[in-house]
Amino acid sequence: MKLKDFSYRLPEELIAQHPRPQRDASRMMKLNPRKKTIEDSRFSLLPECLEHGDVLVVNDSRVIPARLYGKKSTGAILEILLLTCKEKKDGSEWWEVLARPGKRLSENDTIDLGHACEAKIIARVSDKKWLMRFCAADGFENYLARFGRAPLPPYIKRKKSIAPDNTDDRERYQTIYAKSAGSIAAPTAGLHFSADVLAALQAKGVQIAPITLHVGIGTFLPIEAETVEDHIMQTEFFEISSETANKINNARRVIAVGTTSTRTLESVVDQNRTIAPQSGETCLYIYPGYSFKIVNGLLTNFHLPQSSLFLLVCAFAGTDFIKEAYARAVDQRYLFYSYGDCMLILQD
Repeated sequence: MKLKDFSYRLPEELIAQHPRPQRDASRMMKLNPRKKTIEDSRFSLLPECLEHGDVLVVNDSRVIPARLYGKKSTGAILEILLLTCKEKKDGSEWWEVLARPGKRLSENDTIDLGHACEAKIIARVSDKKWLMRFCAADGFENYLARFGRAPLPPYIKRKKSIAPDNTDDRERYQTIYAKSAGSIAAPTAGLHFSADVLAALQAKGVQIAPITLHVGIGTFLPIEAETVEDHIMQTEFFEISSETANKINNARRVIAVGTTSTRTLESVVDQNRTIAPQSGETCLYIYPGYSFKIVNGLLTNFHLPQSSLFLLVCAFAGTDFIKEAYARAVDQRYLFYSYGDCMLILQD
């Protein structure tokens, strides 16, 4: 399959730049691939769409404030995205990072991050990655907690500055049930949940089953191969508890909240359509032609064209049907991407 066939038209003004004032005020498109029906709804009405015995599988990974801005010795602003902590020693932390603009970076360059924190470039890891050492007077972990920014994707525009971040992104680019820190991008389908919606779901007998998948760079890296099948996903850590496995194995329907939950479940399900408590890494790449083994429903945002996330949704509901739904979303002025609206896809 050619990647170019997984495109769609999207006016730039429909890319959400800020979350809605209320989490559960998002619009929600309801899809039934078998009946080929598309309905417009609201996320606050999600409990009415589900039944007693359904299980919603949510990703409880917590986003770390992984985006930093610093000044080079020339005065130029450098944007840094933390990827993986490689080592902690002598009061400093060594991280693999993305940095931009990166063309004029060199080993031993120092970056002033402000607030008594400095980064030093140790080595180039690849064309896009660098190894940096971070030192902060009060410890780098404390520095991140105070001054790190939400790692928003580049299509959400924010001012690049080493001054403190005054936006509410640290709160809103995080699910209300986030628990286990480790993601560098939010599992955005979960951003719509409010305490009221969760309470209504539980009152109806819909169970919430948390899993953890730490979202890494592989989830949002663009596909560069011209042919869909040639793309390779990078590994990401996951963990499933015994309580969650038991809920899923006894579910009426398993409804994954987001593509990360979907990939985790489909990575561990056995031939009997059950899962066992476990932890590990997954690099499962789902694209049209994949046969789903355990996921019956999917709650997901509207994704970038030609992305691995868009391909997964096409695999779940059918490429032509999803393109039809996206075209309707554009016509109906839904908001797209991380801070945008969502769709609920139920197979039966």
